[in-house]
Amino acid sequence: MAVEQSERIVVLPGDRIDPSLVPSHPKKALRLGPGLRHIPPNELVPTVAGQLITDHRKNSIWVEYNGGRYQPTVGDLVIGTVHHSAVDYFYVMLSNYTSNAILPQLAFEMATKKTRPNLNPGALVYARVCLANRHMDPELECVTQSTGKADGLGPLNGGMLFDISLGMARRLLMRKSVEEGKVVVLEELGAAGLAFETAVGRNGKIWVNSEKTKTVLAVGRAVKETDEGNLSPEQQKKLVRKLVKELS
Repeated sequence: MAVEQSERIVVLPGDRIDPSLVPSHPKKALRLGPGLRHIPPNELVPTVAGQLITDHRKNSIWVEYNGGRYQPTVGDLVIGTVHHSAVDYFYVMLSNYTSNAILPQLAFEMATKKTRPNLNPGALVYARVCLANRHMDPELECVTQSTGKADGLGPLNGGMLFDISLGMARRLLMRKSVEEGKVVVLEELGAAGLAFETAVGRNGKIWVNSEKTKTVLAVGRAVKETDEGNLSPEQQKKLVRKLVKELS
């Protein structure tokens, strides 16, 4: 399990974080996630109220919270909506009331000036944050620079987009979302015979696609009810049985 805390540690903006809680690794640099600010030389200060989470395997630390707006962090997977395009960039909305992120038109697998995608306003893209600076607009990419491969990133065609909490998004994106995030609803829906695909954005978005519109709506409803009701694994299984019964 990545999160190596035996008890919940709740922090408030401006709290002092005990140095013993900060992970250290001889070879990996410390990665700060959402909700924390570094004050030189070595002080970490929460900027939001929430639960302090550490991942010693990744040598990272962040504050888990549901409220507030999304703050882009390098490495985050996000779902954005194209707002408009310019000569070399797409301008992409990640959340309401925040400045657009920029997505270079060549930041796609095998993209050249002749083969780059033509994305109209309203198009959805699954992207990774590659630059995040409080003084600049975030920058996105839809390709892994080291391999030149999309690795699942790029335009999202069809399907429907659902809003979820930031906490739910992080739980779904955990490497072991069932064991660590206690989210079994998607696994249970698949086990029940529903065929669908999803993409989860750290910015509080989940995209669902299927050949059947009823399946898309059922999956979206299941995730949102799990999120809003903070359902336990057993409650999620009960919800899935109810939804599958309604579909049959």
